[in-house]
Amino acid sequence: MFFGGSLGKYIVDLISSGEFRKDGVVMEIGAHQGYMMADIIQFIYTLNPKLLKSLQFVIIEPLANARKAQESYFAAAFGNALHVKILPSLEGFTCKDAIVVSNELLDAFACEVISGDEMLFLDEHIPKFGQIDGDLGAKAKELGIERGEIALGYEKLSSDLAFTCKRCRFVSFDYGQDYPRNDFSLRIYQNHQTHPFFTLTCKAGESERLGEFYGKCDLTYDVNFDHVKGAFEGNGFSKTRIMSQMKALVEFGIHELLALLQTKVDEKTYRNEAEKAKQLILPGFFGERFKMIECLKEK
Repeated sequence: MFFGGSLGKYIVDLISSGEFRKDGVVMEIGAHQGYMMADIIQFIYTLNPKLLKSLQFVIIEPLANARKAQESYFAAAFGNALHVKILPSLEGFTCKDAIVVSNELLDAFACEVISGDEMLFLDEHIPKFGQIDGDLGAKAKELGIERGEIALGYEKLSSDLAFTCKRCRFVSFDYGQDYPRNDFSLRIYQNHQTHPFFTLTCKAGESERLGEFYGKCDLTYDVNFDHVKGAFEGNGFSKTRIMSQMKALVEFGIHELLALLQTKVDEKTYRNEAEKAKQLILPGFFGERFKMIECLKEK
């Protein structure tokens, strides 16, 4: 809960410093069950309960089943005390000032896979490299990528947010690095296990194994934050910064929140929550592997 809690504290601090309107929109894209948004709301209430009367809370969720799950969760968590607006897309929504947050959204965008002047195709679940598309080849040169994944959709996301929000602060966490790896990171994620994509096809007699996973798993890859940065800056966002999750959460005030918790609960509860929070910031866990990008569009 201290992940969302740290974002909640950051929002409260931005309002206190005049960098975000107290009647602004707190938006999450790709909220899954809605747990992070609920934690953000809970910690805003703890730190400055009056803000819940002025802030708007919005989730953008294209999946109908996920929207239903979120509605049920928020109804159970808040009842009629607070309303979270859940929308299928940004279409038709506008606001003057928004903080847009996400966790593991950027690696969920579709991607193309390239190697030199070739791109990856699938033929009956068998991967084959063929001639690269001209536009994709140009994008690869622009990004400095000779081998690896190129995400599709960052430009549209940043363009849509720029159109939707007169002023916008985009804060997103994901795993990756702020430069092109120039190597494959594509992998299959299923039942809390990962399988490097190409190891499923590199052994004799295993070329059809990909078919076993089709429609039953997620594909993911390391985020190239330099690409994200360029996409947002190309659509009017500035003051971009990229840092480790550890540095971001410490800056947002996770230690102050832990100190506050220590004054409110018994020692055993505090230690349990502190151990969970450590996993978010320690280099051996998620602290360095995950990064944060923040992009600001001022007007």
